[in-house]
Amino acid sequence: MDSLTQLALGAAVSTALLGSKVGPRRAVLIGGVLGTLPDLDILIPYSDPIDTFVLHRGATHALFVHALVTPLFAEAILRIYKDLRPHRWLTYLAVFLCFATHAIIDAMTVYGTRLFWPLWPDPVGVGSIFIIDPIYTIPLLVAVIWALCVSTWTNRLRRVTTVALTVSTLYMAGTVGLQKVMENRARAFLAEAGYEVDQVFAIAAPFNTVFWKVVALEKDRYHNLYISFLDGDGPAEIYTHQRRADLLSCLSNTPAMEKLNWFTHGFLRAEERDGRVVVADLRMGLTPNYVFQFAIAEQKQGHSVPIPPERHRTGRAAQVGDFDWLLTRISGNPAERKTESQIMVAQTQDKMSSAC
Repeated sequence: MDSLTQLALGAAVSTALLGSKVGPRRAVLIGGVLGTLPDLDILIPYSDPIDTFVLHRGATHALFVHALVTPLFAEAILRIYKDLRPHRWLTYLAVFLCFATHAIIDAMTVYGTRLFWPLWPDPVGVGSIFIIDPIYTIPLLVAVIWALCVSTWTNRLRRVTTVALTVSTLYMAGTVGLQKVMENRARAFLAEAGYEVDQVFAIAAPFNTVFWKVVALEKDRYHNLYISFLDGDGPAEIYTHQRRADLLSCLSNTPAMEKLNWFTHGFLRAEERDGRVVVADLRMGLTPNYVFQFAIAEQKQGHSVPIPPERHRTGRAAQVGDFDWLLTRISGNPAERKTESQIMVAQTQDKMSSAC
């Protein structure tokens, strides 16, 4: 999740465990620093943009690694804060939880986390919460700000911190149930419309868990559904687009495509753009401006020729009107996403098969 949330969570965890031993302000400082450390892996240089994409949130977010490094950080803290020396094991627990909770809430986002590396190398990406969710973060911030405003530990601060962590945790757990409800609702809509899909994935929309984007895969198509818990009984609007399975198949054995397939669980589309094959992760962003798009091949005389991967960035013009559309749909009112409707109208079936 976002850096502010990670800092607030680490600070709240540390305050709950160490605030009465070392003072609330020092506890906030300890937890805030520890809660942000796993994200320093962004400083690791990788060989190409796809490796940067798929290997982020790797070893530094693994619970096994957190357990290994906990003694190093805990002993350093004990050297700095002598008041904690009689509470060595509590300090160890606080350090581990500051690291582990960072990784766990990252795993709840769609990007995912290699939480169980090296025993299980695949990323865990639940997708039930957006990277910024005020309902999750605000209780933690209240507790942290409260702790910074007092100089000594009090029972009131203990209650505030406990309530903040409890509310945020229950909300996070509840998002998984909400996600399943939306996936089941989407499957019903798709079945009623006559679509036989292979995979369905519901993803929390920006800043809330009332409105959801659902992606459903068919062999050569994918469907976007946008569903709010406040919607009426009418059918969902389904936006259907081409995946270009021919291009995906042609490149399936290339290292770039193998990595992308592994990381996204197959939620990919391909398209030809200016003579290049550009592959996009369907889970993050909205059609057509997906957050992660990579040019991985060139089309030469009808053949897809792999090239060194390049990150492909799109402009923001196609997103005009999306903010108003988002607010309208969150409230449960029907609204057409004009950007996507225009793409559907302009999109025609590509009848040429790409040679491999």
